[in-house]
Amino acid sequence: MTYPPGPGPQGHNYPPPPPQPYSTGSDQFSALPKRSPALKWVLLGVVVLVAIVVAAGAVFYLARDRGATEASQVKSGDCLTEIPDSSRVLYVKTVSCDQPHKGEVFAVLPLPDGDFPGDAAVVKYADKCAPALTQYAPNANSESGIQLFVLYPTADSWQRGDRSVTCIATSKNPRTGKIG
Repeated sequence: MTYPPGPGPQGHNYPPPPPQPYSTGSDQFSALPKRSPALKWVLLGVVVLVAIVVAAGAVFYLARDRGATEASQVKSGDCLTEIPDSSRVLYVKTVSCDQPHKGEVFAVLPLPDGDFPGDAAVVKYADKCAPALTQYAPNANSESGIQLFVLYPTADSWQRGDRSVTCIATSKNPRTGKIG
């Protein structure tokens, strides 16, 4: 049996070879397509925008916390804009006492060095704040709305060097000037 010329079951051209999608003649590999210059500008714009947002956030954060003082570093006579509302206080915001404020530090009572004495002993030591207020401002106890707020070390803050009980006279409404 004979087959007509061309591809056939026994011819060398059957089945035909698959097309070569990447071949462009003698060059086997072609260069990657070039990126559009517009894409480069868009990416640069995104990077600049992210940098601006991060910088603005940092400026806002630093401006907001201006006047923040480590709670263990306040001293007698410092005034606080707000009274902390949590049991773990790391920073307080201090202001000049002629500015509106809600608290005034009137005593910082150092605890004896050594190992952490325990929460009960620290709280008992904080009982010295009431007599210290009478000594600092004798008429403060007769003023309505004056209350005591105490910052004291915890086992964690003790390890970081916090060794004092801080006594603060507070008022519900902001006040200006020193107590007493």
